[in-house]
Amino acid sequence: MMKFDGKVSLITGGASGIGLATAKRLTQEGSVVYIADIQEQLGNEVASEISARFIHLDVTCEDQWSKAVSTIKNQNGRLDFLVNNAGVAAGGTVETETIDSFNRTIAINLTSVFLGCQACIPLMEQSGGGAIVNTSSIFGIVADQLTLAYSASKGGVRAMTKSIALDCASRGTNIRVNSVHPGFIATPLVTNALNAIPEDTAEEYSARTVGLTPLGMGEPSDIADVIAFLLSDDARYMTGSEVVADGGFTAR
Repeated sequence: MMKFDGKVSLITGGASGIGLATAKRLTQEGSVVYIADIQEQLGNEVASEISARFIHLDVTCEDQWSKAVSTIKNQNGRLDFLVNNAGVAAGGTVETETIDSFNRTIAINLTSVFLGCQACIPLMEQSGGGAIVNTSSIFGIVADQLTLAYSASKGGVRAMTKSIALDCASRGTNIRVNSVHPGFIATPLVTNALNAIPEDTAEEYSARTVGLTPLGMGEPSDIADVIAFLLSDDARYMTGSEVVADGGFTAR
């Protein structure tokens, strides 16, 4: 029997990167998987390729979350797993960051996790419980001068995950909530962020980040495997935990 037979999963930012790798892993293990993304054409294409389903979802929009959950409830009657994975990476220091860029990063990386948990937990509770994994980052634990807004958002995900985990446990929902903290992974998000750094600082930034990772840059599947573990019964005694998968970067 496959590990996730009969389970229903919702993965935000599921059209590429870590989200897509996670969707592939969960479908292979028997789950009905909903890929949620704003990239409609790409989302539909990859969903078809891996036998998943696609939902257009702007994770910053409360109404769209409600519609997504209603769709899943109407089609399946249940929801077991939520992976809050959608995110953006924008570089900037306290001197160079703009308020518009800061607010956008917070909305997509942090507020969306709040909205997702708020929208999905009632259906998960009705389904008998389940598990949530929120994608944070090593920059939710440590930081770099060029990741001001990103670090603020991911640090918020780290702390909020613990609060939601305690709430779910105290109410006896049978829902576990954990965060995963990837290091430097070969995804469009990381690649685009590196490309956006001014040329005169890019080499220095790369040297002190990817260049200091003992195991080098990771692959999306490396994080998907960790997420699958946290969703599974193998992690049944874990809630409010932060799991770092960074190739040794934060060991220094």
